[in-house]
Amino acid sequence: MAVTDLFAGEIATELMKMLLTISRKSCLCRSSAEQLISSIGELLPIIEEIKYSGVELPAHRQFQLDRFSEALRDGLELSHKVLASPRWNVYKNLQLARKMERLDKTVSRFLAGLVPVHVLADVHNMRFESAERFDRLERKLGAMAIGGGGWVEEAVKRVEEEERWRESSLVSFGVALDLGKKKVKETVVERDDLGVVGICGIGGSGKTTLARELCRDDQVRSYFNNRILFLTVSQSPNVEQLRAKIWGYIMGNEYLGANYLIPQYNLQYQGKIGARTLVVLDDVWSLSVLERLIFPGCKILVVSRFKFPSVIKATYEVELLTEDESLSLFCHSAFGQKSIPPPANENLVKQVVSECKGLPLALKVIGASLRDQSEMFWASAKNRLSRGEPVSEPHENQLLERMAISVGFLSNRVRECFLDLGSFPEDRKIPLDILISIWVQMHDIDEEEAFAILVELSEKNLLTLVKDERAGDMYSSCLFSVTQHDVLRDLALHSSNQGHINERRRLLMPRREAELPKEWERNSDQPFNCQIVSIHTGEMREKDWFHMDFPKAEVLILNFSSKEYFLPPFIENMPKLRALIVINHSTANAALQNFSVFTNLANLRSLWLEKVTIPQFSENSVPLKNLRKMSIVLCKFNSCLGQSDIELPELFPCLSELTIDHCDDLVELPSSICGMHSLKTLSVTNCHGLSELPADLGKLENLLILRLYACPNLKTLPRGIYKLDRLKYLDISQCVNVACLPEGIGKLESLEKIDMSECSQIMNLPKSAASLQSLRHVVCDEDVSWLWRDVEKAIPDLHIQVVEKSFNLDWLNE
Repeated sequence: MAVTDLFAGEIATELMKMLLTISRKSCLCRSSAEQLISSIGELLPIIEEIKYSGVELPAHRQFQLDRFSEALRDGLELSHKVLASPRWNVYKNLQLARKMERLDKTVSRFLAGLVPVHVLADVHNMRFESAERFDRLERKLGAMAIGGGGWVEEAVKRVEEEERWRESSLVSFGVALDLGKKKVKETVVERDDLGVVGICGIGGSGKTTLARELCRDDQVRSYFNNRILFLTVSQSPNVEQLRAKIWGYIMGNEYLGANYLIPQYNLQYQGKIGARTLVVLDDVWSLSVLERLIFPGCKILVVSRFKFPSVIKATYEVELLTEDESLSLFCHSAFGQKSIPPPANENLVKQVVSECKGLPLALKVIGASLRDQSEMFWASAKNRLSRGEPVSEPHENQLLERMAISVGFLSNRVRECFLDLGSFPEDRKIPLDILISIWVQMHDIDEEEAFAILVELSEKNLLTLVKDERAGDMYSSCLFSVTQHDVLRDLALHSSNQGHINERRRLLMPRREAELPKEWERNSDQPFNCQIVSIHTGEMREKDWFHMDFPKAEVLILNFSSKEYFLPPFIENMPKLRALIVINHSTANAALQNFSVFTNLANLRSLWLEKVTIPQFSENSVPLKNLRKMSIVLCKFNSCLGQSDIELPELFPCLSELTIDHCDDLVELPSSICGMHSLKTLSVTNCHGLSELPADLGKLENLLILRLYACPNLKTLPRGIYKLDRLKYLDISQCVNVACLPEGIGKLESLEKIDMSECSQIMNLPKSAASLQSLRHVVCDEDVSWLWRDVEKAIPDLHIQVVEKSFNLDWLNE
């Protein structure tokens, strides 16, 4: 596959070698060859960025890269012809020179569309958890009933097994799915007269599953030449951003911003001459939104709970599972097999299955909740399911009632953690780090127990652990986030919104709105006694907020989409606030205003800032004396960390964990960071501008984990790093320009693991490496593994893990 070769870099690397030879031997092609060398030299780090930054690569980007890879292949063949052409054949050499010029223009156009690197794609999956934490969890959770290995490994296996079983089950019991795919495929592929077609069904009936299976179908992919765009719309969409994505996909320019003005005069013209394109719009709720997302020349597949007959002329209504299919799916969740095992009460099992009414999601969740339970427990569940079926209610309300029974079987603490999931926006991945931090602060548990609850909810199909595969061992290859079916989120919201609004434990906005709910304003004369407040809006100015009191609030989640955002004044009325999450979902970084509210956050323990501009610190900046954990993701610093008078130890005297991820303009860390003696974890990842670390980094006497993953401009590690005598884990993987390890590295007497995979410049090890007696695990490339083999003789228990180069791009797709 061409894109595989592109990402491996083999084509570009080989072509570079040929061009260097041409630049020395061929006069007519020398100019083009030298220009191509410069262009491809710029391309190679971009290839590394796409491969390793964790971006989510859409199908149209793969299509573009496939075409560009073919151009490079042609260039490789052309280079061979140039070198093989005799000097006396002037006519042939002139022809080859013109072809070289055309190749140069092709590469230049590609680079012009691809740079800057940080807009290659939206980054959704971050490497949050450190190796030390997973080691600790493995030891403490090893006794849990989830298998013999560590919980992370078992969770990964379960995700993989679930996926394999799902794929096989599509054939074995998914007759309805196969029939549905056949019918939808007829309207998509065989009916050119239908521009917009639909899939309709209630929540949890398998609409999205059917749409995704259709997109994987070989005939459909061939018909549209792999030009398939899958977008989730949801109840609170950014319509302009979605329109820009669709238009950019049609035009082959995926970098269009949400503010791009689509030329109306060109729509019909492009629609007539463009290549076949399938655009799937999943989870559509509004006719007005749908009408704005329809473009001529595309086949539009709408997936919704509604039919929209004025726009969609052919709609397939998803059929619920038959009795046999329902039983097979339920048994898989309840017993781990497709049929009722001999010890089970067959009649009772079938009665429970019957109460699920053929809904796949209900069958999975309720089946998982009854796994390993007694027959009396099953009988109780069946009776409760039977009582939860009032005839007058619509089917989806019945589904919520059935799902609520499954949640009712959870322990109080686990149930509360499940309900917390309703605090997050629909159809968004939840970073694991945020979720764990909230549970730790809200429920007075430690991280180990929080992870155990996460595993339990996953086992019961109440959330989904999303794994992102990369090269490396379990610590770097299994990056988790959490997703949840929208019906399960509806259930969490439904359960959380019971009782009087001022007495609810969670005050939540279920979807993005232009302003705060009117119900909140009507009841703002009395305090809100909630513990979690979750707000989802667009731009908020000072006048858009009204007075609210939150005397018991411990977690505040602010989701918004705008370039400017005024932080809510009522933060000053949250004396118990322990966790603050600020996430901007816009395409551009937002400028935050009203930072003075931080003055009263004496109890704040955890802070997450995403896609905002960090303000300048001043002498009047109030220290966050109890802040333990701070994550800065996709933010702009604008040199605020370069201030000479900034004293981080005074601003954050108790900070123990600092994460800076995907911050492009971070060039260096302030020297004052070396005075943060409470710091135990320092993680600076995917920061492509970082070129230097403070010389006195070794003064971080309590540092246990140092992660510098994917910082390509970083060339050296500070010599004083050997003073980190408590350091247990060092990660410099994909720091492609680091040339060597510090000479004194052997003095890191506590170091247990080093990850130096994809550090191609390191060609030797310091002699002191043999003194790393605590070292147990090294991750590296095959090219340097032999260096560690010599060290292995001095450290018998050392495990050397060679990272295999993998050119599989499946992990880039959801």
